[in-house]
Amino acid sequence: MGTTEEPGAGPRPLGVGMVGYAFMGAAHSQGWRTVGRVFDLPLRPVLAAVCGRDGQAVRAAADRLGWAAAETDWRALIARDDVDVVDICTPGDSHAEIAVAALEAGKHVLCEKPLANTVDEAEAMVEAAERARARGQLAMTGFNYRRVPATALARRMVEEGRLGALRHVRVSYLQDWLVDPDFPLTWRLKKEYAGSGALGDLGAHAVDLAQYLAGESLVGVSALTETFVRERPILEGASAGLAAGGGGTGCGPVTVDDAALFTARFASGALGSFEATRFASGRKNALRIELNGEKGSLAFDLERLNELSFHDHTEPGVSAGFRRILVTEPGHPYLEAWWPPGHGLGYEHTFVHQARDLVHAIAAGRQPEPSFAEGLRVQRVLAAVEESALKNSVYTPIPV
Repeated sequence: MGTTEEPGAGPRPLGVGMVGYAFMGAAHSQGWRTVGRVFDLPLRPVLAAVCGRDGQAVRAAADRLGWAAAETDWRALIARDDVDVVDICTPGDSHAEIAVAALEAGKHVLCEKPLANTVDEAEAMVEAAERARARGQLAMTGFNYRRVPATALARRMVEEGRLGALRHVRVSYLQDWLVDPDFPLTWRLKKEYAGSGALGDLGAHAVDLAQYLAGESLVGVSALTETFVRERPILEGASAGLAAGGGGTGCGPVTVDDAALFTARFASGALGSFEATRFASGRKNALRIELNGEKGSLAFDLERLNELSFHDHTEPGVSAGFRRILVTEPGHPYLEAWWPPGHGLGYEHTFVHQARDLVHAIAAGRQPEPSFAEGLRVQRVLAAVEESALKNSVYTPIPV
């Protein structure tokens, strides 16, 4: 596989094959198309093939998104000699089967979050990743919000001790695309495909970002979940991203949560609060996180993703307070390759950074982050939240 550089010939190609081409597939395609044009890389990503079940639709997607070929069977994509990395952008019910097969076939794997629909599936994926790691194949979970320069800077500041001992972490991830009760019954509202609702879709990001920034794991939760609209029109038209058109005749049951709310404890004793909903009218993609420590606080808002708020509690009270850090300097994470200071980035850049980090890890033979093990850790938190909610919010420990 293309994992070394040939002297005088430039970086060797790294063939990428992607399964799924809708919302996440388009975002990942943007990352793979762009990364080699922005960053100096040890390997050259090549968009070898994209896979989807509808032959006509996947061929159109290949042309639109920049893939050289199209497949209608993911097994055929995995078997291709020009594919070194399998990028999984499908609903969660197929993650485990595709990822395990790809790793066993000798491919590197990038799998969108949440890692799987169940803890058992995620554990099987971790086991496959560990076996593959011994053979030189690497596996990574796609939590792209780690790749926002501002959150990466926040992690650096926490590691440097700028907050001191952590006391509180509070996270909310709010969207509103399900407020309309006539929004049709897409796959994201069916447990057999999505695993869970707002909990897995949004809460997975919230949990991973909290654990990443804090540098420690959650050890227990107390939770509430609710499904506000329990039946929706059966989908007759197409769905893409967070939009769908055409409710057919009749209704079907919504089998996932619409909202999840939980408190949590970190390993250090710090306390956390989490909220994930797709029913917060007026909130489009409002992921907000704040960390409070003995020496200071950090706050981030995805809807202002080029900014980080920092309070230094060691300063005199007469002049102390939150200050706005514009995260666009060349010395900030990832920004050495982009625009002059003050020229902001957007959502799509997180996928470029994700591709960059994975390419470097593959070239170095280094475990990329977040690993499948970190994806499993998030899956265990989600499972504990569901268990706690079923037991009237009883405190539920999270297995190590």
